[in-house]
Amino acid sequence: MDCTAALAMLHPYLDGELDRGSVREFEAHLEQCPDCARELAAYGELRQALRTQAPRHAAPAALRERLQAELGTGTRAPVVAWSRWRLAASWLLALGLGAGLGLAGSNLRGGGGGAQALLEHDLFASHLRALAAASPVDVVSSDRHTVKPWFAGRIAVAPPVADFAEQGFPLAGARIDYVGTRRVAVLVYRHGQHVIDVFVLPDGGDAGPAAVARSLGYTATPVELGGQPAVIVSDLDAQESARLRRLLAGG
Repeated sequence: MDCTAALAMLHPYLDGELDRGSVREFEAHLEQCPDCARELAAYGELRQALRTQAPRHAAPAALRERLQAELGTGTRAPVVAWSRWRLAASWLLALGLGAGLGLAGSNLRGGGGGAQALLEHDLFASHLRALAAASPVDVVSSDRHTVKPWFAGRIAVAPPVADFAEQGFPLAGARIDYVGTRRVAVLVYRHGQHVIDVFVLPDGGDAGPAAVARSLGYTATPVELGGQPAVIVSDLDAQESARLRRLLAGG
């Protein structure tokens, strides 16, 4: 698969419209092409922002009544015009949010550019991409004896894996993701309706955020996991995030 074909599959992939064979082919291309992986991350980030940040306004009662009356007479032209207006508005909103996301990515933690800001941006983008995908995990299991061996051959060093179901943070599985151009292990936990990514950064690279970073309602919290730098990315509140951080650091 070349990049042209891969880019044409971005939206169907995020919408869960591809068959299994196409998904495997697409994901195999992503493993070899950081540019397409970053493009997918940007789309996922934008989709999540549209879901959570876009303003929502109820249609005026008079407009609803007029549309209902016209639908009742079988007249469809006004509905088509309304749909086209909504499509145009959504594109304008997407363009505005896209510019805002780019600005947010360059100003994380109140700083300018630099390696740390780029690293944090990639962490948030990878997390949002996973939330937008059909599943945030590649291997679904709460058994650490299944998850840890799964990393063999996929990443240089498998991270320690623990399940904290009794403490309210069950292990959901794991995946391989990208932070910049680096393949990283990601442990996925759940807490209620929250999906939590724990990115385990490879030795010799950037150590991760020096402090808690925030973007679009999500936080990136540094933690050490089995001697390796790691980052918790989630929308947990500060208290629950601190609880998980203590569990990971002590595990």
